[in-house]
Amino acid sequence: MAKFVFKMQSILDIKLKLESQAKIAYGQANRKLKEEEGVLQALIAQRGVYEKRAVELVNGRINVRDIRENRQSIDIMKSRIRAQMLVVRAAEKQVEAAREKLNEVMIERKTFEKLREHAFEDFKQEVAYEENQAVNELVSYTYHESE
Repeated sequence: MAKFVFKMQSILDIKLKLESQAKIAYGQANRKLKEEEGVLQALIAQRGVYEKRAVELVNGRINVRDIRENRQSIDIMKSRIRAQMLVVRAAEKQVEAAREKLNEVMIERKTFEKLREHAFEDFKQEVAYEENQAVNELVSYTYHESE
């Protein structure tokens, strides 16, 4: 019996590898985003600690130097939070780009898989036709010999 050979199998294999790489890149981008969001949450928590300390400093015995240092710490935290928000936005954009690339690669792979399926269906029809022709020739040969 004939063996099915997909002429573009090497291209399909490449598409599968590209999809695998795109999945890895998407996972790494997603992991990086989660890390950056964690850093942002830590900075926000630290700012909360400084703000709570500021309230305590104002309510207790007033020490101007401690209040100034605390206010500077809060300002520094605010600027670090703003900077981290920019990093998080950049990481979100990278995740989105990786997702779009993954979708694109998956569509290409699915296209080649559809082509393979159609080629296989054509192959099955061709084999069935050839088998039918062989049966017809055998029947015709048997019929002519019996006459």
